[in-house]
Amino acid sequence: MSLSRKAVLSVAGNRLVTALVSKYGMKLGASRFVAGETLDEAIEAVKKLNAEGLLVTLDHLGESVSNREDALAATQAVIDIYDAIEKHGVRSNVSVKLTQLGLDIDPDFCLENMDRITSKAKEMNNFVRIDMEDSPRVQMTIDIFNTLVERYGKEHIGLVIQSYLYRSHGDVAELGKRKINLRIVKGAYKEPPEVAFPDKKDVDENYVKLVKMHLNNGSYTAIATHDEQIIDHLKTWLKENQIPNNLYEFQMLFGVRSGLQKKLVSEGYKVRVYTPYGKDWYSYFTRRIAERPANALFVIKNLFQK
Repeated sequence: MSLSRKAVLSVAGNRLVTALVSKYGMKLGASRFVAGETLDEAIEAVKKLNAEGLLVTLDHLGESVSNREDALAATQAVIDIYDAIEKHGVRSNVSVKLTQLGLDIDPDFCLENMDRITSKAKEMNNFVRIDMEDSPRVQMTIDIFNTLVERYGKEHIGLVIQSYLYRSHGDVAELGKRKINLRIVKGAYKEPPEVAFPDKKDVDENYVKLVKMHLNNGSYTAIATHDEQIIDHLKTWLKENQIPNNLYEFQMLFGVRSGLQKKLVSEGYKVRVYTPYGKDWYSYFTRRIAERPANALFVIKNLFQK
C-alpha cells in the first residue's frame, strides 16, 4: 500500500476529521461519488445514466452494523430498491455488503437477511451482487454466498473477488468450476503484506490474470477497473480470443472516468456504473480518496467555492 493511501486511511479514522467530513462532505465533494442520500435521488441518477446507455448497480451505503435493528433496517432498504427499480422501469441491479446486514453480529442472522434479499431478487427477475470486504471476512462471505447459490441457483446472485489478495487465484479457480458471476476488482481495504500484494504492479498483474482465467473458463465476468491501460489490453485480448460479448461487462464507479464510460458504450461495450447512495457514505468516500489521492484536490477546491 502506498504511503499516500495509508495516510488518507489513517487520517480518515480521526474522530475530528470524521465529524467534519460527515457534516460538510456532500457539499465539499462527496456528491461527486455518491448519488444522493435518498433512494429517490438515486433513482433519478439511474435514469440519467440509463439515458446515456449505461447500466447501473445500486448500493445502499453502510457497513459494520453493530445491532440487529440496524441490520434489519438495512435489509428492508435493499428490498425497497427492487420495488423502486420495478416501479420506475430503470435498468439496474443491486450490490450489498454483508457487514451492513449483520455479518459481525451473527453470520446466521446475516444469512437470514441475505436470504430475504436473494429471494426478492429472484422474485423480481433481478440480480444481487455481494461485495467483498476486508480479508478477515472473505471466507465468511464466500460461505454465505455458496449457501445462497445452493438455495437459489447462480442466475440471480454474484460475488466480488479482489485481486490484491493472494488467495484470490484459488477462489476464482474454485468459483469458476460452477461458472459463478464474478466482479473482479483490485481491492480498497488496508491489508497487511501477509495476505495482500503490497505493490501495485503485482496487484495489476494478478487482476488481468484473474479476469482472463474466469473468462477462459466461460464464466460471466464484470471487469471493474478505471485503469485505461488494463482496459485497452483486455479489449485487445477479448477480440483476439473471440470472447462473446454476452460473457462480460465493464464496470466503473459513479463519478469516476465518466468520459471513459461513455466512450466504451459508444464502442459497443456493455458498461455498468456502481452507484452508491445513502446517509452512511463516509467510509465509501474516504476509500475513493485513498484509491486515488488526487481526488482530494477536488474536495479541497470545493472548500474555496461559494
